[in-house]
Amino acid sequence: MKKGTTRRLTVVDMHTAGEPVRIVTGGYPDLSGTTILDKRREARALHDELRRALMLEPRGHAGMYGVIPVPPHLPGADFAALFTHHEGYSTMCGHATIAIGRWLVESGQVPAAGPEVSFALELPCGLVGVHCRVEDGRVIETAFESVPAFLSRRAVSFDVPDIGTVTCDIAFGGAFYAILPSSHVGLDFFATPLPVLAAAGTAITAAGRRALDIVHPDAADLGFLYGTILTDDAPPPEPSYNLCIFAEGQIDRSPTGSGVTARMARDWARGLIGKGAERLFLGPTGIGFRATLSGEAEGPDGPAIRVRVAGSSAFCGTATFDIDPDDPLGCGFVLPETYGALRKGTVEGK
Repeated sequence: MKKGTTRRLTVVDMHTAGEPVRIVTGGYPDLSGTTILDKRREARALHDELRRALMLEPRGHAGMYGVIPVPPHLPGADFAALFTHHEGYSTMCGHATIAIGRWLVESGQVPAAGPEVSFALELPCGLVGVHCRVEDGRVIETAFESVPAFLSRRAVSFDVPDIGTVTCDIAFGGAFYAILPSSHVGLDFFATPLPVLAAAGTAITAAGRRALDIVHPDAADLGFLYGTILTDDAPPPEPSYNLCIFAEGQIDRSPTGSGVTARMARDWARGLIGKGAERLFLGPTGIGFRATLSGEAEGPDGPAIRVRVAGSSAFCGTATFDIDPDDPLGCGFVLPETYGALRKGTVEGK
């Protein structure tokens, strides 16, 4: 941002199962990259102060999540979007995709021509189909068809400080997740305080990133461990609760659309579910996503599946944000862990 220039951004705020979705509707610069991954790199390299301004305090918070609409590139894509969060940029986000569906229809960008409208949405992980169920002009439910999802590693083990050796599965549902029941690390899913579960998930993700070489054959940008999903012990097809801890310890309030997709891919690869299997997944607000194994697919490195994930979203409001060039915290901040950290400099955003 040029010194002396006030930057103004407009947004629509929504939530899906409690997880925020802040959609940028004005003020973000045009991205010149050809592909969506080019645009993601450009946003990160040249305009990251805008992500920080919208995601971090004082305009955001530790659980904020965002959407930057961009022009589509892939053949057949009607719309495209980048995803942002407290720490950086996601490659896929199901809860935000569900909200985007409602926003596009109810803002008139997708005509509500019947009881169900569909369009193709280009995301950093690939092209997904979005289907909105409409009643009296309102979107009652949105579903998306995932990119090919697959189990990447089965029962991989690595050491986690203060926890010990952890064995989990690594599955891809648009992003890579470590998946395991919390009971496998000695934590009762329903009795353990959320901060304790979140701390365990954060530690597992950090250790997994150090120990594992995560590779996506199609795109190097997708090859990283995005987060950890701790689950209850319910077997398929029973409803199941999970807690997704992603980025740098951010807690997903929703069941996590890409995480639900990864869980279905894991269960399919382990022979626990077949085509047409349906399961309800619930997050920390108790509001669920319904996932259906819609079919098999050819993944980037072998057999995979596609999953249809359905849920509902709601509007929270609109806002206009100004970034004052004279404000030392204008581009956002995170609280320091200690006051002693302030001696090293001012509080800065991630």
